[in-house]
Parts: sequence; C-alpha cells; structure tokens
Amino acid sequence: MVRPPVRKRLRRRYANEAYPLVVLKFEDGHEIRLKKGEARSFDTWAGETVKVVALWDPSSTERDVVAVKKAEDLDAG
Repeated sequence: MVRPPVRKRLRRRYANEAYPLVVLKFEDGHEIRLKKGEARSFDTWAGETVKVVALWDPSSTERDVVAVKKAEDLDAG
C-alpha cells in the first residue's frame, strides 16, 4: 500500500504596511483581507503558494498582484 506524503501545517504571519488594502489569496480559494497597519497570523500548508494582491480602491475591480510567495517564505507567526 502506498501512502500519500503528509503535508506539514505551518503557522505564518503577514503584516500590511504599504497598501490601503491587501488580499492574501490561497490555493484552496480562501482569502484574508488586511487593511493598512493590520497584521494577522494564519495556518497554511508547506509548499502552498500565497498571492499578495493590493486593492487601491475596494469598490473597483482593479487589483495588482504585488507578490507571489511560498508559505515557507512568509514570516513565522
């Protein structure tokens, strides 16, 4: 019997210091929104890709991808 590899859960933290509103988009589809000056800790999986998207105007559909990071590259929280 072959077992799939066990993915490691990581506790990470992100602080928004530069943009009016940031959305962290995860591979499974959920999002975390952070206003400027806010920080949040969250669980993620090792190897998961997290997109950091800046929203300049929340009522607009215009978004800027400012970073694409692996979970291991985020600050430990």
